[in-house]
Amino acid sequence: MNGSDSKRDNGDRQVTAGEPRGGLTVAVWATLKRDLTLLMRRRSEVLNPLVFFALVITLFPIGISPDPELLATIAPGLLWVAALLAALLSLDSLFRGDYEDGSLEQLLLTPQPLPMLGLAKVAVHWLLTGLPLALMAPVLGIMLALPAGSYLILAFSLALGTASLSLIGAIGAALTVGLSRGGVLLSLLVLPLYIPVLIFGAGAVQAAIMGDGAAAHLAILGALLALSLMLAPWAIAASLRISING
Repeated sequence: MNGSDSKRDNGDRQVTAGEPRGGLTVAVWATLKRDLTLLMRRRSEVLNPLVFFALVITLFPIGISPDPELLATIAPGLLWVAALLAALLSLDSLFRGDYEDGSLEQLLLTPQPLPMLGLAKVAVHWLLTGLPLALMAPVLGIMLALPAGSYLILAFSLALGTASLSLIGAIGAALTVGLSRGGVLLSLLVLPLYIPVLIFGAGAVQAAIMGDGAAAHLAILGALLALSLMLAPWAIAASLRISING
């Protein structure tokens, strides 16, 4: 009898030990599904950065010069700056909707780790903003006379870089979520942190155009993303607690 009680106790402990893991998976998946559903209902928030990106790239050849050589020279920096500003355009609404309807406070009260839930929300932002920007960039690069051999490097560097931009920008969005006009402050907070990503992202495309190896630039972009993945979720969670609790 004692042996059966012991087995039952061991089984209970095993089930209890397994519950948080399953609970975290369910919570992360529910957060992903909820944010994707909400953003699909507010399609203007998804389309605005993409339309902005396309308009900026379209207007530059008109405003500067249609000369293909000049456009090819400025194309890497122009595409990256436009993508950076487009990603920044949608950051202010990352946590604001949850803050206004009270669900952000409920998120802080859940027993699941807040860094992981925040990371799930950032992943949705990247899927609907950063990844489409990376896929659009080669098409818009044609308008800037970008050499065909650099299209893959452009898309890959933007995919890596925009993920870092989303993680870094989410820290600023979490810090300013309680402010009525936090958009300007958000830009001031995150733009200096965006500079390394911008330098190595544009450098990778420029290296591909010049025929040099872009591997070093892409490796640094990957390292920046890895560092952001390690540190940003904890900073996002701390910033949300500061914004909500004061």
